[in-house]
Amino acid sequence: MSAPTTSPAVPAAEDMSHRQILEALSGLLLVLFVALLSSTVVSTALPKIIGALEGSQTQYTWVVTATLLSATATTPIWGKLADLFSKKLLVQIAIVIFVLGSVIAGFSQSAGQLIAARAFQGIGVGGLQALVQVVIAAMIPPRERGRYNGYLGGVMALATVGGPLLGGLIVDTSWLGWRWCFFVGVPFAVVALILLQLTLHVHTERRENVKIDYLGASLIAAGVSVLLIWVSFVDGSFAWLSWPTYTMVGGALVLLALAVVVEKRAAEPVVPLDIVRERTTALSIVASLAVGMAMFGGAVFLGQYFQIGRGYSPTEAGLLTIPLMVGVLLSSIIVGRIITRTGQIKPYIIGGLIVLFAGFALLGTIDHETSLVFVSAGMLLVGLGVGASMQNLVLAVQNTVPLRNIGAASSTVAFFRSMGGAIGVSVLGAVLARRVTDQITHDLAAAGVPASGGDGGGSLNIAALPEAVQHIVRAAYGDATGHIFLISAAIAVLGLVAAVFLPRATLRTSLDLPEKTRETPADIEA
Repeated sequence: MSAPTTSPAVPAAEDMSHRQILEALSGLLLVLFVALLSSTVVSTALPKIIGALEGSQTQYTWVVTATLLSATATTPIWGKLADLFSKKLLVQIAIVIFVLGSVIAGFSQSAGQLIAARAFQGIGVGGLQALVQVVIAAMIPPRERGRYNGYLGGVMALATVGGPLLGGLIVDTSWLGWRWCFFVGVPFAVVALILLQLTLHVHTERRENVKIDYLGASLIAAGVSVLLIWVSFVDGSFAWLSWPTYTMVGGALVLLALAVVVEKRAAEPVVPLDIVRERTTALSIVASLAVGMAMFGGAVFLGQYFQIGRGYSPTEAGLLTIPLMVGVLLSSIIVGRIITRTGQIKPYIIGGLIVLFAGFALLGTIDHETSLVFVSAGMLLVGLGVGASMQNLVLAVQNTVPLRNIGAASSTVAFFRSMGGAIGVSVLGAVLARRVTDQITHDLAAAGVPASGGDGGGSLNIAALPEAVQHIVRAAYGDATGHIFLISAAIAVLGLVAAVFLPRATLRTSLDLPEKTRETPADIEA
């Protein structure tokens, strides 16, 4: 392998000033904003979107799950490619894929078409979310990265606050319409492309005879996809103990087992097992899996709770989620600066997960009549917990691996976090649909109203229902949402247990590991 080269016109990463780093970060932060906006802008608009397309609760869940699924399946591939090829070019390719997916989604004529377009869009989202972390890790040492994670947290909060508000305003504005929820990210992406071309300069290691593990990547993607499809339909379309369950779960386990065998033998594995076996990485993966399940699975249904369960407009629902985003913003900035000053990370991850659990425990008690002050307090705690834990779990892993493996390590954690999010959305969405259907059927029967058929909770076009039925449907959604937040709290406990066993370590101040600790057992054998 030839030594990495850096253009003479571009300062080495270790010599970059704060201003130069901020200039390089400008395009990356805008890229991250675009990726996050694609998910949050539909959170408050989705009830109206699915209602306009005559979709069901199951399809509501899959509009979100499709993006998470494709992003999850492709994240390790993007990360591995980042260790082998130009990181800058890969980010730009991911943006182009995202833009194409956004345009296709905007022109969708049915819920099925929208789900397919969101799946394609997710390929780009997976690249952006993974590569931003990788590029930042290639520019900034772990000790200083805590400080810049505050900027990441700020962008995350801005996208998460602005997205629901923007989505609500778009669907409430008659001359725009819901399709602009997908078109709105396109100009941001174009600006990001230009900024990246002008400001981002990251050296690339030239490696010969590179072999991408496409077989391993395909097996991982197929195994995870089958598992998530099963989660989405079990207990609805078929029973837990039935031949479709045995077939799908068995098939998923076989595919994932084959993926492990392939990864062990691959020269360039997509998910390097020697990195995954490290204590810090393994525990961070478990914690990230839990955080992803709790955060994505819980937060994605807040917009639905406020609109369907409480009767607020999309714009009002966006405003009501502000406490969640304020929590993310405050904790990511404050905790990031403390971590940079002290070099310690474990206590803040543990503290964040404790607060995350407390927030979901509060939200687990809500129903369709709960005080908004109480709901806001729960959302604030959830936001504080997410801001203190999510990015720092990636940082904990990045601190333990050499720079040449930073892409694979970062994307592996992001992969499991996204997989946790996809599983969380699927599982909690299935639970929500089941409970809503049962409660609506029971309450309609009690009121002497015949229940119409439907799958997964029926149509979300609430405005088309008679007023008496609207009240029953809203109460069902409002009451069932508290139950899924309680499940999210239980999932957060799993992440907390993993975080407690993380080894205590001081963040390094260099971009790469010291030379004497850089070799892995695999390197020595080679």
